Formats: sequence, C-alpha cells, structure tokens
Amino acid sequence: MKFIHTSDWHLGRQLHNEPLLDEQAHMLEQIMELAVSQAVDALIIAGDIYDRAIPPASAVELLSHFLDRMITEHGIPVVLIAGNHDSHERLGFGSQQMSRSGLHIYGPLCATVQPLQLGDCFFYPIPYAEPAVVRHLLQDDDISTHQQAMAVMLQQVMTHDSQGLPKVVVAHCFLDGGSESESERPLSIGGADRIDPTLFQPFDYVALGHLHGPQYRGEAHIRYSGSPLKYSFSEAKQKKSVTLVELEAGRPPIIQQLPITPRKDVRVIEGFLEDLLLAAKSDPTPEDYLMVRLSDTQALLDPMGRLRSRYPNVLHLERTGLMSRQQGEESGRERIKKGELEMFSDFFGQVAGAPMTEAQQQMMTSLIDELHKGELQ
Repeated sequence: MKFIHTSDWHLGRQLHNEPLLDEQAHMLEQIMELAVSQAVDALIIAGDIYDRAIPPASAVELLSHFLDRMITEHGIPVVLIAGNHDSHERLGFGSQQMSRSGLHIYGPLCATVQPLQLGDCFFYPIPYAEPAVVRHLLQDDDISTHQQAMAVMLQQVMTHDSQGLPKVVVAHCFLDGGSESESERPLSIGGADRIDPTLFQPFDYVALGHLHGPQYRGEAHIRYSGSPLKYSFSEAKQKKSVTLVELEAGRPPIIQQLPITPRKDVRVIEGFLEDLLLAAKSDPTPEDYLMVRLSDTQALLDPMGRLRSRYPNVLHLERTGLMSRQQGEESGRERIKKGELEMFSDFFGQVAGAPMTEAQQQMMTSLIDELHKGELQ
C-alpha cells in the first residue's frame, strides 16, 4: 500500500491580509502531480482542509475541482477528516453518497471509529475529537482531557480485527512535545490538549494533522506531514512537503518527504535599509512574501514605500535597530530628551535635505522641555 499523507491545507487563508488562493491552487497542482507520478493508492488529508468553519466560495470551488480531478481523472481515492478549523457538519455533507465514488469524508465525530479498507490496509479516521463531544457521544463523564478522549477512541482501533493487514490511524490532535508555529490555533489552554505519543505506538502508521512543521513524535511512524504552504513568518525556515508512505504487513513503513515548492516563498530578511535596497537588484525572487527587520537606528522616511518599490510583497516591517537603541539608552529624563532630539534631527535632515540650524535645535529642545513639563503636572 502506497499513499500520500498531507494535512493543514487551510484553503481560503490569508497571510497578513494577502489572499493566498492562487498559491494554494499551485500547491494542490503539485500534490496531484506527485500522487500521479508516484502511483499512489490513496491520498490522506489529516484535517484543517479549510481555514475557517464557513470558507469562502472560491476555496470550496478550488477543493471541489481538485477532488474531481483526483478521483474522476486519475482514479485515486481520497480520505479526509475534519480538523479544528473545519465545520464538521458542513465538511461531512453528502459523505455517504460520495464514498461510493472514492471520496471518503469524515466530518462529524462518531461514537464508533469506522474502519476503511483500501487495498491491503485498514485506515481509522478520527476527526478532531473535542473532549466534550466525546464525553457526550460515549456518555462518559470521566472524559475531560484530549488524552482521555483519544485513548477511548484508539481502544476501538486496538480491538478491531484487521485480519493481519496494517493499521493506519488518521487523526487531528496535538502530541506532547510537538513543535508549534504561530499560525496554529490552540486547541485548549492550560496544557489539556496534549496527548502522549505512546498512545499511538501500537499502530503501523499514524497520519497526524494540526502542527504545521513536518515532524514525528516518539517513533518515526507517528508523524505530522506539516502544512504544504507557509502560513506565518515563524514557518519561514521550514521545508514544506507531503509525506509518501509505503506499507507492507510485517514490515516497518518506508517514509519519504516529497518537497512542495511555492511560487512565492515566505521569507524574513534583515539589515540596513540601503543594503537591502541594493541587494534587491540581484535577488532572484523579489516577489516573495517578506517580513523585513531593519537594523537602522535613525529615523527613516517612508521605509515601507521604499522597500515595496523593490520588494512588492513586503507584508510586515520591524524596526529592530531602533528598538534596540531605545532599549539600550541610559535612564533619566535628560537622556530621553536627548534621544528625542536626535531622532527628530535625523528625520528633519531626510525631509529638508539639510541639517537643523542651531536656532532650530534650540527651538526643538524648548518644545521637548515644555512637553515633558506637561507630563509631570
């Protein structure tokens, strides 16, 4: 059995208010090409298909077009579960009818885990399992944490007779020790969302969703594929991919990461403004989505506008040099006033094209004094 494990597509998401649907369409095209070229037997999507419960119509249309081509044109079955970002009921609409065509959608969580046999393998889809939902479904008041909720669901997988075929659990959860990113929505507060990876050790492969960085916990077969696109600047250094898995009864899985290359990368660049503007002339991908950290300590005239003239997709700007300078200044009101005068002098010089005269400096010093006197009254 050979399949691709992916998750956290977040269709319809934006990056600092920048729509990403074209990037997501390009990403889905690559996933389809990999599925076809690798001759996989199935595509497994471990939750967070959409970015929000009511996705934009364009995101729904994009997914519909992708699934139609995967199943109708290429004959590759698709298994997908709801994550914490998805509306379980909306995602699961018509799932029973769709399963006959090879599209297996698991939206609302059921009291009974529903085994699915594809080829020589059993899959056990477990949509995002909120403890309160599991407690209600099973009428068990002792279930209060994600650990307890997942444990009772996995017990059903343990007792199911797979007739010697490999068991693959598909789940959307947070394993203890996992590496987080800024773009993931917390499942709960206070650590109650953490699940011990050892719960999953008995199974042949565990296809997880929720964490956006590709990683495994405890054992190599207990694995997050990670999101195939970068959805925050905290993910800038991550290498995005999908996971190719080959399973055969009685043997460890063969696991390989297949890279996904975006049209526009998400990067963080830093340095002095003039140096960055100069470097842009030889930058091979100036249209990437950028966070810029400026080292300049003086006031700058329209740094965002100047950067966007060379890098059109600068989405966020940080003045790290200025912040460091302010943090490192000596304490005391006289030092503060001197710093304010220096900053205004720098700004004045850039606007006027000439330094302040002595009379102008005296006038500004008097104005700053008056302002500080007002603060003390």
